[in-house]
Amino acid sequence: MPQTERSERMFTRAEAANDGSFTPQDWALFLSIAVVWGASFLLIDIGLDALPPGLITLVRVASGAAALLALPQPAVRIEPTDRRRLLLLSVIWVAVPFTLFPIAEQYINSAVTGLLNGATPIFVATVAAVLLRQPPRGPLLVGIGVGFAGIVFISLPSIGDGSSQAGGVFLVLAATLCYGFAINLAAPLQAAYGTLPLMTRMLLLATVWTLPYGVWDIGAAELEAGPIVAVLALGVIGTGFAFAIMGALVGRVGSTRASFITYLIPVVSLVLGVVFRDDDVAPLALVGIVLVIGGALLASQARR
Repeated sequence: MPQTERSERMFTRAEAANDGSFTPQDWALFLSIAVVWGASFLLIDIGLDALPPGLITLVRVASGAAALLALPQPAVRIEPTDRRRLLLLSVIWVAVPFTLFPIAEQYINSAVTGLLNGATPIFVATVAAVLLRQPPRGPLLVGIGVGFAGIVFISLPSIGDGSSQAGGVFLVLAATLCYGFAINLAAPLQAAYGTLPLMTRMLLLATVWTLPYGVWDIGAAELEAGPIVAVLALGVIGTGFAFAIMGALVGRVGSTRASFITYLIPVVSLVLGVVFRDDDVAPLALVGIVLVIGGALLASQARR
């Protein structure tokens, strides 16, 4: 796209390297990021045993940035017209949602948080349809519908437990809406500058944005090895390396299909919640898991 046209719109289209069926490499990226981000809600929950939400977010983002800085990267200069996009991306893909998740998990458990995060592809496809004029159709549209039905089936037994969870649910959905915009915004930037340079700069900027809240919260922290290790793992692996993998996946298969990892994230978060936090699993949720996987498989066959 010409530079003059790119400068007129904040959100622009990016062509995926693969618009057909997933290759084995695509599936490897897809499944690895689903597992890593599915575990992130459990790690946040463990971190909350000793650390306040603001400090969890700051340590997560800063350690993720440090992990990417340690990797060899090409020298890249961000064009002036793309700097505002990078600034916005650091806010809506990291600073805001990463702040909201630990706050929300004070009211709802890690499994429910992961389940609600499964709405991400719905928001990604909606943003693409409205802002980028890329309406989902064919197998992609059916995959969205099937996956969404699975998310509903998984979520209903948990979120129906009591109205006190409503605030936490709202925060997670707000964070997920941010992801819907962010993944679409990231696609053309990743194509222009590469995964590592883009993600490193994004996390460095987000560290600045999350610093005030993290410092404000530091007085409420307790020194416990388990929660500290969990949050560092969340930062280095679940943020730094995970964003590098996600950026590569977006470039390979496009923003909407990459977002379908969030149809597998609830499965991972639910299993980990049961094993490590004794979360209850309703029979309806097991039906939802089957639909979630089916929706992801169907969407992976779609052409854009």
